[in-house]
Amino acid sequence: MSAKQKNHRSPFTSGDWPIEQLPGLTQEEQSQLRNCGISTTQALIKQGKTPQAKLALANKLQIHIQYVNKWMALADLARIPSVGTQYCGLLLHAGIGSVAQLAQTPTQRLHKQILRLQVATMQRRDLCPAIELVERWSQEARMVGSMGAEGQGKNN
Repeated sequence: MSAKQKNHRSPFTSGDWPIEQLPGLTQEEQSQLRNCGISTTQALIKQGKTPQAKLALANKLQIHIQYVNKWMALADLARIPSVGTQYCGLLLHAGIGSVAQLAQTPTQRLHKQILRLQVATMQRRDLCPAIELVERWSQEARMVGSMGAEGQGKNN
């Protein structure tokens, strides 16, 4: 891959999305994050690497820490290419709060959780992602998780 290609990765391949695409954020919250220098999901993840950093961000934004934790979970899940910002909220509502948890959750069980959620909230079984897509999420989560662990080892 050329240097030019590396600098022009699409959000799909890089897992980095504009903060506006993260589900559930109000215009005001998006503006507050941008005012803190956070304009992408990767920037959010970098700002909240530790519990202390998350608390500092919550204090800076004058919001409850639960919101920062939620946004961090959504940004983490959005790193999975086939999940992105389209499905990260669905996964979070289905009880999956991180890439690591997604990687460890059996596909059949996760698919059933999502199906139950879709039926309970929208009475729409047909909106549940296909089990093949759920399997792809798990596979990509394992790849992203292992790349993250390798990267963390290099930084220590």
